[in-house]
Amino acid sequence: MKKQAIQNSAALVPVEIIQNKIYLIRGQKVMLDRDLAELYGVLTRNLNKAVRRNLDRFPLDFGFTLTTDEFKNLMFQFGTSSWGGTRKSPMVFTEQGVAMLSSVLNSKRAIHVNIQIIRVFTKLRELMINHKDLAQKIEDLEKKFQEKYKEQDNKIILIFNAIKDLLADKEETAKKRGPLGFIPPKLPETGNKSKK
Repeated sequence: MKKQAIQNSAALVPVEIIQNKIYLIRGQKVMLDRDLAELYGVLTRNLNKAVRRNLDRFPLDFGFTLTTDEFKNLMFQFGTSSWGGTRKSPMVFTEQGVAMLSSVLNSKRAIHVNIQIIRVFTKLRELMINHKDLAQKIEDLEKKFQEKYKEQDNKIILIFNAIKDLLADKEETAKKRGPLGFIPPKLPETGNKSKK
């Protein structure tokens, strides 16, 4: 029975919802207190009270309160109506802070949701590592091709320059020599004009 409950807990919150609630603030992936409270099924103020009662478990690298400017920026991004009556800057929690929350929130739902959140953070970290590898491979290929084709690029530039020189020489020669071929002399105009 317990195993089945744990397996069903994986469906508590869809992964996409959790991913959409992870933000990059101060160069760290974090989640807002209100989003976490919603996922855990508790009030935001109760979540923050539990954290304040256990501040020694939440050093600055686990969670912090947003500055006024950061809070205004978030309100602008979300639209002020979605913040309702929020007046205080929210707290945000890093992956480690989210993991610590399960120790201060004593509910089965908090534990199961935390497991899901940690899995999403891990998945995001793996994706970022893969993207760094991919970006590095592309950069290496670019350097390789630049070095390999540098000689060919120089040869192509020489060919274009030679073509330009030939065209410029041809124009100068034509100017010096004058037009080629027969040029009929201009006939004096006569008084007879044809009728139209």
